[in-house]
Amino acid sequence: MPANRSTLLRRGMTALAALPLLALAACGYGSEAKDDNTAKVAAGAKKIDGLGSVKIGYFGNLTHATALVGKQKGFFQKELGATHADYQLFNAGPSEIEAINSGSIDIGWIGPSPAINGYTKSDGRSLRIIGGSASGGVKLVVNPKKIKSLKDVEGKKIATPQLGNTQDVAFLNWVAEQGWRVDAQSGRGDVSVVRTDNKVTPDAFKAGSVDGAWVPEPTASKLVAEGGKVLLDEASLWPDKKFVITNIIVRQAFLKEHPKAVEAVLRASAEANKWINANPDEAKAAANKQLESDSGKALPADVLDPAWKSIQFTDDPLAATLSTEAEHAVKAGLLEEPKLEGIYDLTLLNKVRKAEGEAAVDDAGLGVK
Repeated sequence: MPANRSTLLRRGMTALAALPLLALAACGYGSEAKDDNTAKVAAGAKKIDGLGSVKIGYFGNLTHATALVGKQKGFFQKELGATHADYQLFNAGPSEIEAINSGSIDIGWIGPSPAINGYTKSDGRSLRIIGGSASGGVKLVVNPKKIKSLKDVEGKKIATPQLGNTQDVAFLNWVAEQGWRVDAQSGRGDVSVVRTDNKVTPDAFKAGSVDGAWVPEPTASKLVAEGGKVLLDEASLWPDKKFVITNIIVRQAFLKEHPKAVEAVLRASAEANKWINANPDEAKAAANKQLESDSGKALPADVLDPAWKSIQFTDDPLAATLSTEAEHAVKAGLLEEPKLEGIYDLTLLNKVRKAEGEAAVDDAGLGVK
């Protein structure tokens, strides 16, 4: 992208980031995840770079199952040796970005829109994307009594998780492709976009307050359990049915000062993904066990099973799709065209992959120079 187009974020980005950040800042950055003591430090293990801990952030979502399984099965602690894996649980991207910016966490699992937001809002100084984690797991679920085909979405009330979040941008882009008009800020237009927290959406759907929702798993499967029907799987809109839903980010200062610790976390992440893909049933159970440990409630089988099937776990950050998602936000009027060059640093990930005999993954020309 031409350098003169990489201006500061304006009205759209302010709506995308500032308001959620203000709302969440009062609640603190994130909650300290329960220490379930599943990972033991091996005898004779040493600290990496003399670090007492590495602070890792993640969401209690199945799309963050690499982190859930990595914690539950002890992959992170094993690779970090005597350096403690210290976890923090988040409910939304903006609060995790604030934690990265403040140094409250070092590494985090996060969606593409918050990563783009955090990088551009800091003029490229706050974070790097250092690896991938998951693809897919987003669906348009509707009330089949009110919506029987895609054209029936016009004039209906459709929930998305948050103004400017990854699913909100995707839905607005899809709406525009249908030839319908919606004001991105207010959500009013040929379709009513209702920004609703994923925790609230199933109740809103059951009560009839919304006619459907464009949401990630497991919310999509929760809606199906309430009588909803999957009208569209977002994966069908992407080449090879793959698009980034979860990345791994790091504080740039931490990456510079402690590359060995970052490499250890990436090695653990790759090991977790490999184990997940080789042992899908055990991995699903492990992720659900960690969700129960963190929230006090496991997902029922009628939600867990279909949700798990729709997510792919991968080390590849699918960089080309992140660039496309940024373009969608620009077209929707939520983002001034950003300068994304340098958002990726896949050096350590590709080092880990090479050691395992795996091919390098690509940064789509957006890597640090």
